[in-house]
Amino acid sequence: MDEIVKQFVLLWAVIDPIGTIPVFIAVTVGMSKGVARAIALKATLVAAIVLVFFVLVGEYLLDAMLIPLSAFQIAGGIVLFLFALTMIFGESKPEVEMHLVKRNLHKYVFPLAIPSIASPGAMMAAVLLTDNHRFSWVHQGMTTLIMLAVLLITLIFMLLATRILNIIGEAGASVVSRVMGMILASIAVSAVLQGISLYFGLSVVN
Repeated sequence: MDEIVKQFVLLWAVIDPIGTIPVFIAVTVGMSKGVARAIALKATLVAAIVLVFFVLVGEYLLDAMLIPLSAFQIAGGIVLFLFALTMIFGESKPEVEMHLVKRNLHKYVFPLAIPSIASPGAMMAAVLLTDNHRFSWVHQGMTTLIMLAVLLITLIFMLLATRILNIIGEAGASVVSRVMGMILASIAVSAVLQGISLYFGLSVVN
């Protein structure tokens, strides 16, 4: 159960359903409810396909390029940490991605599906949490289900976006995004330490 909660928190942080709400509202401004609903569904589907692709193929790509998982775990941890820093100190996740809205016609793909939902951090996490050398197929299947559950929550949040944003406001969404950044930073450091321990064959004390 502890592992499930940890994975849920990690995937929640990197996917950031609440931070997606302002981006979705910016993408669908002036559209009818039916069109906005269709965009939410398409964006979630595209994000799910991308993340499941990384779950199924990501590690095989690493093996084909002779990249040890420990190296990818360290690199992934560093990327996640840098991603977390931008959430904490820079413009928050929704603020950055809202700037991308006006520059793309297929807005449900970019910036909504990628990088708002299927962020680089989420892609990294999808590979790290389904390592064939450390986790059984049952464990990987559970991780995939948790990821899909977070995506489903993201979809629900988008469908209820206007109501949620009226309650928490854009400032509230920004605060939540920064808190998630702090959690993600600590998880990223843990991933780097685990990668170093795996590479050097050291024992890890939790």
